[in-house]
Amino acid sequence: MASAPSRQSIAPKIALACALVVGASAAYAVRLEVSPGASVWVHLGASILLYSHIGGGAVGLVAGATAIASRKGGPIHRRAGKVFLVSMFIAYLIGAFVAPFLSEGQRPNFVAAILALYLLITGVMTARRRHFQASIMEKIGLAVALLITGMGVLFAYMGASSVSGTVDGSPPQAFVIFIVAGSIAAAEEIYVLVQRKLSEVARKIRHLWRMCFSLFLASGSLFLGQPQVFPDWFNGSILPSLLALAPVLILLGWVIKLLFGRAMAALSH
Repeated sequence: MASAPSRQSIAPKIALACALVVGASAAYAVRLEVSPGASVWVHLGASILLYSHIGGGAVGLVAGATAIASRKGGPIHRRAGKVFLVSMFIAYLIGAFVAPFLSEGQRPNFVAAILALYLLITGVMTARRRHFQASIMEKIGLAVALLITGMGVLFAYMGASSVSGTVDGSPPQAFVIFIVAGSIAAAEEIYVLVQRKLSEVARKIRHLWRMCFSLFLASGSLFLGQPQVFPDWFNGSILPSLLALAPVLILLGWVIKLLFGRAMAALSH
C-alpha cells in the first residue's frame, strides 16, 4: 500500500515536466501564440503553460492579499502563505522558462521572473528559519542578488545606448527596480554572512520585504502592465497605481511598526 501514494506524488511532477518540455517548442511568439499549422501537442503545451501562468498569478494575488490582511503567524496567514508560495512559484517559473524562447525579446521579463522567484523562495525560507543562522544559502543568495543587480545595470546601459532607447521595448528607467531590489538583497546577504545571524526583528523584516516585493512584481505586472484586461474607467483612475503599489505601501507600514515597536520597547527598559 505504501507504493501507491508514492506514485501519486510523482505523477503530478512528471505531468508538469512533460508540459514544460512540450510547451518549450511552442514558446516562440509573444503570449505563446502558435501558428495554426502547429501540431496539437504544441498547441496543448502552449495552452497549459499560458493558463498555468495566468491561473497561478491570479490565485497568488488573492492568496497574497489574504496573507497580508490576516493576523501574522495565525492559521489563515499560514495557509494563505502556502497557497501564495505554490501558485506564484508556478507563475514565476513558467515566466522565467518561457521568456527566452519568445520571438520578441523578453530578457527583462526573464530577469524579473528570476528576481521574483529569488525573493519568494528566500522570503519563505526566512519565515521557516526561526533561529536564523548564516549558511550556504546566503552565499548562493548573494550571487543571485549580485547577478540581478548587474543585469539591471547592464540593461539600463544598453537601453540608454541603443537607437530605440529601450531593451526589448523597456526603457532604461524600468531596470531601476532590478538595481534597487538586487542591491538591497545583496547588502542584506552580506550583513547576514558577516553577523552570522539575524535578530527576531531583522528576520521578520527580511521575510516581509521579500514576500511583499515579490507580490509587488506580480501586482505591478497585472495592474500597470496589462491595461487591456481592464475597462477604460479603471485605467483612467488612480486604482491601477494604488493596487500595484499596495504591497510596497503595506510593507512600509509594517517595517515602521516593527522598528517603532522595538524602539518603544527599548525605551521602556
